[in-house]
Amino acid sequence: MVDRRLTCLAVIVLLWGGLILKNLISLQIVHHPEYAVKARSIQEVVVEIPAPRGTVFDRDGRPLAMSLASRSVYINPMKVDVGVASDLLGYLLHLDRADLYLKIKQAADAHRGYLIVKRQITPEEYDNLLNLKSRIDWVSLSHESQRHYPNGTLAAHVLGSVDFEEKGNAGIEKALDEELRGTPGTIRLLTDVHRRGIAPQTTIPAKPGTCLTLTIDERLQFVAEREIAAAVAAHNAASGSVVVMKPDTGDILAMASYPTFDPNIPVERGEDSKPRMNHAFSVPFEPGSVFKVVTYSSAFETTTLRPESPVNCNGGKLTLGIRTIHDSHAGMGVVPAATAFAKSSNIGAIQVGLKVGQVNMHDYMLRFGFGKRTGLPLPGESPGKVYRLERWGKTSLASVSMGQEVSVTTVQLAQAACVIASGGMLVRPRLLLKRGDRVEPVVAPVRILKPENAITMRQMMEGVVLVGTGSRARLAGYSSGGKTGSAQIYDYASKHYTHTYNGSYMGFAPITNPQIVVVVTLNGTHGEAGFGGQAAAPVFKIVAGEALRVFDVPKDLPENVPAQTMVAGNQEDLNDLAIADLGAARPNILEENDEAEATVGQALPPANLAPRTTVGQAVPPASGATPRPRYGPPPPVQTAPVIAPPAVAALPPAPPKPPRPRVPNFQGMTMRAVLAEAAAKGLSILPDGSGIARVQSPPPGAPLHQGERIRVQFAQ
Repeated sequence: MVDRRLTCLAVIVLLWGGLILKNLISLQIVHHPEYAVKARSIQEVVVEIPAPRGTVFDRDGRPLAMSLASRSVYINPMKVDVGVASDLLGYLLHLDRADLYLKIKQAADAHRGYLIVKRQITPEEYDNLLNLKSRIDWVSLSHESQRHYPNGTLAAHVLGSVDFEEKGNAGIEKALDEELRGTPGTIRLLTDVHRRGIAPQTTIPAKPGTCLTLTIDERLQFVAEREIAAAVAAHNAASGSVVVMKPDTGDILAMASYPTFDPNIPVERGEDSKPRMNHAFSVPFEPGSVFKVVTYSSAFETTTLRPESPVNCNGGKLTLGIRTIHDSHAGMGVVPAATAFAKSSNIGAIQVGLKVGQVNMHDYMLRFGFGKRTGLPLPGESPGKVYRLERWGKTSLASVSMGQEVSVTTVQLAQAACVIASGGMLVRPRLLLKRGDRVEPVVAPVRILKPENAITMRQMMEGVVLVGTGSRARLAGYSSGGKTGSAQIYDYASKHYTHTYNGSYMGFAPITNPQIVVVVTLNGTHGEAGFGGQAAAPVFKIVAGEALRVFDVPKDLPENVPAQTMVAGNQEDLNDLAIADLGAARPNILEENDEAEATVGQALPPANLAPRTTVGQAVPPASGATPRPRYGPPPPVQTAPVIAPPAVAALPPAPPKPPRPRVPNFQGMTMRAVLAEAAAKGLSILPDGSGIARVQSPPPGAPLHQGERIRVQFAQ
């Protein structure tokens, strides 16, 4: 009996052992791979390692945007007591308890298993939560990076900003987001029963984003932003912008836009988007008289116009069909082209533009880069507007000649100014200096003006500063050239021009070898105080002066020259308004949703498209009567004074004046002889080169104005 029981027990044990062995074989051999995968999924967790976002530097290596280590708090709303969690976390993280309760409750009701309670917690909050995690397991901490802009609003419109996932949403951050973001890595962690990491198993390192070096100079950017903000406030303008460029490379040294924003502060829902708009790059406007640089440049290229050529300003009034256009002044008669340009005569510019012709004018507008995007690596660039010739009206040529019926951006104006400053070369603006350690190449410039015509325009623009509407832009110790502009703003609702203005100034310095170009624009100014010569020119003076100091450009003028060197008998006249016949609708309306009609990078046509013509014949007024200008009756065309650049003549007053001193002839003399004769006569000489005097400006016999410097070029 006992043996039988033992036998049964043995059989049971054997069967039990066999069953265990079978299960072991199934677990360890047959189904081992399947169960191993399941075990790993329970015991291990894969964590993504975010890649550090690339740092953005200015041209001297100063950080403009960087990523810093940051921590965030998150919970599983499905596994917490909403009341306890909101009370505890609200106290430790300094959050409103009621708002946090509602946030957790909504997430739990929506069956969401993940909720971020707070991002970018402080070190104190982190220590408090770290102590709390030893007692509760429903609070988790994640390690992230936080984008930081150490200078706050500085260069905000260039840099842009990022969202909560550190994806770029504006500026360089958006345009080059893929390069800046890098490639995230991964780490596989072995965890305990509470899903806490024990030890890493495998790691794939993150690849940091590419660091970018911009052409921006932090010091100039600060000055440009400070001055444009002060000018907008002083003149009650709606917005403003400044662009500083190097004319030889196209490097943008500063791009300031106002109003501005702090990229460290996230975008709020319903926030006004205007402060985040780059007015220098994305907002086109009618330029007004600064566009006369294009008008006169095209005339020098395609006609026989010279600075001394007589131009009939027609007493300040010109009727074209049913449209009557007025000058910004009471009116001038027949004057040299240099005077018409320096005094910003609208009628003079129209007379010049009529001789250039529509085809040539349109061609040179495109050559100067208008109607095309510059190609800067920033989102939202506006190409401006240049109409196709078939859309030009009967008076469009007159409007374009004085800067109407065309829209431009401040960056495009800076590019156009670089053409004159660089000796006739169109240089593409450049914002990116280096990608990592690789230097970005400079796009080869394209010649669009003959060198001699670009030099002539420099001298004409110097006259604007010396005796024209840009006198408030004059620099201490440096020669400079520029052009003011004041354009009436068009109201698309009423289809009329208004009494608000775009005041602009474009300029460069020094004259003989320009090192910097500065363009200033104020939008929505009011009254004469908002004209370019009064509102924008002083900003140029400060910003350009700082740029010349920062780049250690040698001075080419004595600093003790009087601040105002006016032609005898003249008053300072800063009125350069491109009057558009107020109250009448514009002949050719620039619709806001029109597309640009020029293709970036398209081949340029030949320089001369039409036979050269002569500018200067008189145009009779519509009434048939000769109007009397402010400074007396205009002299006949054949007796118009002839003045060489950069000197600019003024209309003679009624009382006879003693003859002005004339420029002596230094040609053929040695430098020592020239300096000796100049010292004896009390003249200021700017010598250049060595050997024998070959060229001088102003030329021999030209009228010599008070305080004027004579440039003498020496050669062997």
